[in-house]
Parts: sequence; structure tokens; C-alpha cells
Amino acid sequence: MTDRREPVILVTGVTGQVGAELLVRLNPAWRVIGVDRNGLDLSDLHQIRRVVADVRPTVILNGAAYTAVDKAESDAQTAMRINGEAPGVLAEEARKIGALLVHYSTDYVFDGAKDDAYVESDQPNPLNVYGATKLAGEHAIEQAGGAWVVLRTSWVYGAHGKNFLLTMLRLAEQKRELSIVADQFGAPTWARMIADLTARMLEETPGEVWAGRSGVYHLTAAGSTSWAGFAEAIFEHAGLTARPKVVPIGTSEYPTPARRPRNSRLSCTKLAETFGIRVPGWDDELRRCLAAYSAGQVGD
Repeated sequence: MTDRREPVILVTGVTGQVGAELLVRLNPAWRVIGVDRNGLDLSDLHQIRRVVADVRPTVILNGAAYTAVDKAESDAQTAMRINGEAPGVLAEEARKIGALLVHYSTDYVFDGAKDDAYVESDQPNPLNVYGATKLAGEHAIEQAGGAWVVLRTSWVYGAHGKNFLLTMLRLAEQKRELSIVADQFGAPTWARMIADLTARMLEETPGEVWAGRSGVYHLTAAGSTSWAGFAEAIFEHAGLTARPKVVPIGTSEYPTPARRPRNSRLSCTKLAETFGIRVPGWDDELRRCLAAYSAGQVGD
């Protein structure tokens, strides 16, 4: 925590994947205030300042974002306002009241040309508008100063919102064969894992050290796979009686408005060295997610 006040956590984007998990995974002893777009529209910069001033949180967890990657190509102004400008305003308002800002970013700040996993000091070079707006948000937070942490993650899935896991489970009931991209690689990351590790960071890090730890960190599950490999694992671990055949295809065979990086692997070594957090493997997390899903422990 950032000071000795009673912890007041402002969570934005609570109808999204990470925001929804944060609401239920944070310490129940904390006062948690969750807002969706109706309560805080990040495209309204004046509203951001007003809400933060009214709530006066000790921590802001920004789970809200413009996440329509392909739509952003034709809606760059809105995406930039929400992803690029709003985080900077949140950081400015957090600094004014001595609050910590935790913001979530993306592997899409990189172009995927590197052979190995990306580290935080690697030069960003986004291929698409979405990645460019998220990178702009990172820069705006850094320029605002104060106590802040940017957590870059990748291939986020869960029981809320639109994501690859839910799409595959839906299509498995409709299709006998699915063509899935097999030449993009990354770490599928359960939104609940992100929320749990965020909560752990807040619980275990003394408030007075946050300013010294401000910076960008990578937070994904360990290991990597392709989208085709992810689909195969979903069908296997879901225990489907009839599962579709996965046909691996190249990126060129599945054109999209926004270009995607071929390599989305992120090294989490800095996170481990700074906060003592070791991330679990993506396959184990997928098993846990599907077990919780089938048990009715997750849902919209």
C-alpha cells in the first residue's frame, strides 16, 4: 500500500476480464470501489479527475481499456483517448493524492521480430494502432511521475468479456473443423492469475517502497504456445466428447485489419527479481480455469 490510510482501492473496467476478477480476488479487508464505463468513462478526461478527487483512493487499478484491436485501426482517435491519454490523467491525479497507479498494458507494444522472449528494456515497435495507443499510455504514466506500475500481459482469457477461450468453447459446439493460426507464439494468461498476482503485490509490498519500484513489468503465465496449440489444449482439458479438428494455418491465411506480432513471448524475470513473484505455467492455469468453469465457480 502507498500510505497508512485505510486501503481504498479504485478498480476501473469491472465488466472486463481483469477488472471483474480484481473485484473478487482483492483482500476482502480492503475497501474496494469498482466502476464500469457508466461510473467512469475513460474517454471523459474531466470525469476521471472528478471521480479520483471524490473517491481519494490509496490505489487505482486501471482494468479499463479500448481492447477492440481490429476496430482500433479505423477508430484511432477513440482508442488513443482511452488507452493513450486517460492513463496519463489517472497517473497525474494519483500523484496529487499520493496514490499508487497499477495499469495493464500489452505484448502488442512489440513487433514480434525478436527470436527470444522480450524483456522490459527492449525497444517497443507496435505493428498496429492498438499497440501504439497502449504504448502512448505507458509513456504518459511515466511522464506524470508518482508511484506507478505498468504490467504488460498477453493473450488474456477468462470467463468475462470476449476472448479466445470462450470463442473456442462456443465454436466447439458448432464446428467439426477449425482453422487456427499456428505461427504466432505467446503465453495464454488467465485473467484470474493477473488479479491474484496483483493482489499479492499490493499485500506484500510496503507502501514506502512503491515509488522506488515504479516502472514497467511483464506479467504473463510461463511457457508459450501458438494459437493452434492453445485451441488444442482447450479442447483436451475441457474433456469434450466431440472436439473439432484443429487445422494449423499461417498468419497470411487469416488476414485481419490489424497486424499481430509473430512473437508475443514476454520474460517475467524482472517481476520475480523485484517482487519475488514466480508465474505459473500457462497449461496448468488453463486446467485450473476450465475446472473452475465446469464447477460453476466463474461466470459472467
